Amino acid sequence: MTPEDFDRLVRARRSVRGYKPDPVAPEVIDRALEAALWAPSNCNVQPWSVHLVSGETLRSLGAKMLAQAGAPKPDVPMDTAYTGVFRERQIGSAVALYGAMGIARDDREGRTAAFQRNLDAFGAPHAAFIFLPENFGTREAADLGGFVQTFLLALTAQGLGSCAQGALSLYPDVVRDHLGLPAGAQLMVGIAFGHEDPDHPANAARTVREELEGMVRRHG
Repeated sequence: MTPEDFDRLVRARRSVRGYKPDPVAPEVIDRALEAALWAPSNCNVQPWSVHLVSGETLRSLGAKMLAQAGAPKPDVPMDTAYTGVFRERQIGSAVALYGAMGIARDDREGRTAAFQRNLDAFGAPHAAFIFLPENFGTREAADLGGFVQTFLLALTAQGLGSCAQGALSLYPDVVRDHLGLPAGAQLMVGIAFGHEDPDHPANAARTVREELEGMVRRHG
């Protein structure tokens, strides 16, 4: 792979929010997961565990989370109040998404319905729920983020769409109960993935990135 190939791969990855129902071949999923397992981590502790949920098991899990909508209790608080440039970027993302879907700013019903699609993994045939071991903290969560990004890029390399979703971690007790998992490990994020539906309006949304000069300070 050339540097140009890698650059194209990174830029091709984006958040896909509409999927075809067709399942992905198990060997393709395994290839992406095996690549992600090579993500670096502090002292090689590899602080992540993955629960792959597909088909009707995923649809019924989505229905259970929808039934709980409005009373989230995530393992890791999601209550940061963005201000300044961070708030501007957050608003820009929402404008791009809701604009692509034709949902007006004052259309509360439309916005609620759009958000609730998150809890069904946007109808994707598969979702990976990524857990951090009990009592692990920020350092290990950063390593888990590296695993997530590597998995997303591996899926992109396989020609698949994906979306890392904080919303899929809002109801961890529902997820654990549905999958028969014990309490303990912290649900950090869910990743919807599958074959992109190019006709879904949400997939027309595009976000922008900060220029290099706005993010990097050079010393020496």
